[in-house]
Amino acid sequence: MKSLQNEKVLAFKSFIEAYDSFLIAGHKEPDGDCVASSLGISYILDFFGKEYILLNAGPFKRSEISIYSDKFTSRIPFMSEYDRQRTGLIITDCSELHRLGELDGDLSGLDTFIIDHHKTSEEGENSIIDSSAPAAACIVHQLFSALCGKPSKEQAETLFFGISTDTGFFRFLTENSADVFRGVSELVECGANPKETYRRMTGGKPWSTRKLLGILLSKAELYANGKLALTFETMDDSKLYGQEGRDSDALYSALLSAEGVEAAAFIRQDTETTCTIGLRSNTTCDVSVIAAKFGGGGHKNASGAATDGRLETIKQLLIKEFSKVL
Repeated sequence: MKSLQNEKVLAFKSFIEAYDSFLIAGHKEPDGDCVASSLGISYILDFFGKEYILLNAGPFKRSEISIYSDKFTSRIPFMSEYDRQRTGLIITDCSELHRLGELDGDLSGLDTFIIDHHKTSEEGENSIIDSSAPAAACIVHQLFSALCGKPSKEQAETLFFGISTDTGFFRFLTENSADVFRGVSELVECGANPKETYRRMTGGKPWSTRKLLGILLSKAELYANGKLALTFETMDDSKLYGQEGRDSDALYSALLSAEGVEAAAFIRQDTETTCTIGLRSNTTCDVSVIAAKFGGGGHKNASGAATDGRLETIKQLLIKEFSKVL
């Protein structure tokens, strides 16, 4: 992870100082990093005495983030032209407006600052994008430290949670992660509890998610000479067991732990003609390239997309794309 350059810190500070109020938005179907980085930005705005609204289209189905749902809204308040001129938009953990999902209101025309760590994002003037950072919360933590000093216990816990969830509790980090651990060490010194965070991430799952996990594993098949494990969830599966969320981390871990498997693909049928795709890989396979072909993006080893198409068609297209690279 790169150390945050002072010019980027000053650019973000200037953006904050230029407006009286802010909208903080993260991607739809938020994960722990999206929620934590959004809250981390709100802590910085608190320090500067700025007004803000936390936006997210949801749903907050993941058990580990459900406690934060009441801090967010999907409704954008009506703003007069005067209000819009004094309001800035900060987007975190994604860089495209369409990935924010169905928000009730109008974000067009607002001056925008983007904080993201996805490989498929492109850096602009009003942005901090570092694809070497394992979580958006890592970038937000650096901003907080530079602008506000040491976090409180609650703030440290939130940022630690965001970093922990996007790194699989540090399982996805490589040998070039010393800076990440230095930052995490500061958060623990300020009160973050690794044991409690891990319990929140892995425990408290609804029984229905255990049943759904079994169904998805039973449907999994190997393709691309045994290097791709692919499974899918139909609308009927979702109706029976998917209403309370799903344990994606456990699913991907189980698929990728099989001998010879280098990549895992999960397709969720949202409607008869639309699906959501989740992609993971162990080492060299860059799944962000494949996700981009379906209108999505993400990281080299973890990406996703929402795309038009019937489940069986998307399944065959994914197998074809993975067969080219595995």
